[in-house]
Amino acid sequence: MREIVLLIGGGGREHAIARSLADSEVDLYACAGNRNPGIARLASGFETLETTEPEAVVEYAESIDATIAVVGPEAPLAAGVVDELEAAGIYAFGPKRADARIETDKAFQRRFMAEHGIPGCPDFETFDHPEAACEFIDEYEGELAIKPAGLTGGKGVKVIGDQVTAEEGKAYIRESEYDRIVLEERLIGEEFTVQAFVANGAVRTAPAVQDHKRAFEGDEGPNTGGMGSYSDATRELPFMTGDDYERAVEIVEATVEALDGYKGILYGQFMLTADGPKVIEFNARFGDPEAMNTLPTLETEFLDVLVAARDGEPLPELSFAERATVCKYAVPEGYPTEPEAGAKVQVDEESAGDALLFYASVDERDDGIYTTTSRSFALVGVADTISKAETIAEDALTVAGEEGLHVRHDIGKPALVQRRIDHMAELRGD
Repeated sequence: MREIVLLIGGGGREHAIARSLADSEVDLYACAGNRNPGIARLASGFETLETTEPEAVVEYAESIDATIAVVGPEAPLAAGVVDELEAAGIYAFGPKRADARIETDKAFQRRFMAEHGIPGCPDFETFDHPEAACEFIDEYEGELAIKPAGLTGGKGVKVIGDQVTAEEGKAYIRESEYDRIVLEERLIGEEFTVQAFVANGAVRTAPAVQDHKRAFEGDEGPNTGGMGSYSDATRELPFMTGDDYERAVEIVEATVEALDGYKGILYGQFMLTADGPKVIEFNARFGDPEAMNTLPTLETEFLDVLVAARDGEPLPELSFAERATVCKYAVPEGYPTEPEAGAKVQVDEESAGDALLFYASVDERDDGIYTTTSRSFALVGVADTISKAETIAEDALTVAGEEGLHVRHDIGKPALVQRRIDHMAELRGD
């Protein structure tokens, strides 16, 4: 029997999910608030609807007789879409709202880690009042990261000593009107992500990925949803050891065990410090852009993972090609603070050459595809080495051109990767 899979979400991450299912024995349908042309071309049907309204998602799922649903973004998880789908008898690969709090509520996340003795948790305090948080900044001996407790699309964190001064941090807290704030020790090191496929007590992890949040080259500028990322042909990244990767996996496994019954993707974002991996945060879904590094190298059928999860069977062991990947996002000029929409996208799947093209937030018109005010599209190179993969992505970006777009060209280049290696060697005293 062919499965009828409903994909919820319309970004680059969801385009990567759609592509990973396209060659399987599946009838794929999708729904999102934006129409993603890449997903629409792979799907049997695409419905534009508000994915944070569970009733609308359930109604569409029932209309297509969906046998499995896959939730891409965090907002539908926070809205309880998985809860309502399963109440309607439709299996959803993703955590219920209570379990999604591991991402959607950073105060809960930190308290959960502390209560269950999960390793890698930094020093932290949570606050309901801005002035109490500001007083803690004055009293704390060291630098702090300021995090709103709720969802901010990866753009709400401010790090004292890196992005802001202590006084600027206090002003940010007072002016932001967030109802809850988490303050935690500033972690020094190199960031990386390990994503895990989780169901029926099984945890299957993917190779590590390094995302680049800052808008400009050299890790300068404001935080974004992610300007691009890279992975190596091994499970670990060049600045990591195999033991670093395994310690991160152990933290993910301990978290899954403590959550008791979690299903879907659990994404651990880590800082590799001189003392090993520390948890920056957990997400309850694939990363964007990290899904575009991970899914193209997944040799195991993603559909087999979904079916096993639904049927209560052990998840298959995952096989990944020994290939490196480099993903570079093209975003509208002025992103993220003053993005300018309306540039025509000049590259398509054919002209991208050896690179993979993933659409994110774009506007398809009769005469072509145009940028909106969010991240537009990503180009991914896959090759034997990071350097070769980076060249493939850059060649496709040459076709895309620069008009109306901004790209971090340094992602995946040898000089930037070497800087990561040198940084960790310095921190470890090597």
